[in-house]
Amino acid sequence: MELSKETMKRIGTLILFAAAVLTAVIHIDAVVQFIAFVLGVLSPFLIGSAIAFVLNLPMKFIETKLLGDDRIKSRKMRAARRPISLILTLLLVIGLFSLVILVVVPELVNTFTLMVENINEFIPTMKEWILVIFKDNADIQKWLNAHPLDVSTLLQKLVEFLQNGAGDFLSGTISQVAGVITGVVDFAMGFVFACYILAQKERLAEQVRRLGQAVFSERQYIRAEEICALFYKNFSSFIAGQCMDAAILGVMFVVGMTIFRLPYALLIGVVIGFTALIPVLGAFIGCVVGIVLILTVNPIQAVVFVILFLVLQQLEEQFVYPHIVGNSVGLPAIWVMAAVIVGGGLMGIIGMLIFIPLVSVLYNLLRSWTYRRLEEKNAVNGGESAGENGDAASRQKAENDKQGRKRWMIKRQ
Repeated sequence: MELSKETMKRIGTLILFAAAVLTAVIHIDAVVQFIAFVLGVLSPFLIGSAIAFVLNLPMKFIETKLLGDDRIKSRKMRAARRPISLILTLLLVIGLFSLVILVVVPELVNTFTLMVENINEFIPTMKEWILVIFKDNADIQKWLNAHPLDVSTLLQKLVEFLQNGAGDFLSGTISQVAGVITGVVDFAMGFVFACYILAQKERLAEQVRRLGQAVFSERQYIRAEEICALFYKNFSSFIAGQCMDAAILGVMFVVGMTIFRLPYALLIGVVIGFTALIPVLGAFIGCVVGIVLILTVNPIQAVVFVILFLVLQQLEEQFVYPHIVGNSVGLPAIWVMAAVIVGGGLMGIIGMLIFIPLVSVLYNLLRSWTYRRLEEKNAVNGGESAGENGDAASRQKAENDKQGRKRWMIKRQ
């Protein structure tokens, strides 16, 4: 059997690919170090791309809705619409962060002050509860009487711990400070890169489009463009919906806790709003923080908070989340949970956020490929049996007509 040049080319490509994979598996440590090095070099650009993607959502709304063609008639204003939209978006983000800092920081100071005061009262109360609960256990009562619990003792032990581990703590602090400085520099460079992307996004998109048309065939380019559009739609819908849903949930907790006169309403509402950005499990993390805070004040109020959390969580899942986020990801619940677990294990909180839309894209691509393959197989099977099916259909039609005439004659009689 003679092999064509195209077949030989495909076999050679497959052999080279298999050799590359085998070499990468053998030298996996070097491959991992190389990938880490490349990611470190490209981190400012990756951060900038992520920032640009997120900021493009409000910027697009401002540019098309608030500064659309129907609202702006002047040609000069239309030319300046892009920089105005970018500046308004940056001011909006800075204003939101400033508002959070101005509201949360004073509340945090007051909260920690109250917590220290409440702990002084809470520890003796907790000791009394333990004595009541374990009144029949002499060993626990003996241990509690031999180990008095007070804030001064706890602080003294904390100071001794820090003094004994001062060297390790200092070296760890220096490395952490260096990491923070590197992160700040990468973020600053990424932010500048993001502003450039947002200012020139149409031009950059056109350059990428021309490069893709030059490198790939028309069919490959169309398919790649469809996949990129699916990525953008899923990620933008999910991120925008998740942020809005988290903000609404945080406001619901602030209002609800204020109505029931629960302590730390603003702080816990902000914490739950931020943790709710984590899909599936985020709100429960904020709930645990709220329980710990309220428990130092009044255990009964902590129980009320748990009941309020369950009620508001159900309201949010039934009425808020379906309308805001909806079926933007299009994933069954089992795959959402799997995406959260895998993403959290690989990349932490960021992985939990990005893996749901990523898995959604892969799921939709696999589903469309499966349907397309099934249609092709059905078409082939249908073509092979077209003659037999045609004869069988004719015979069946004749039989049905015969039975129909018999039923009609019976009715006439």
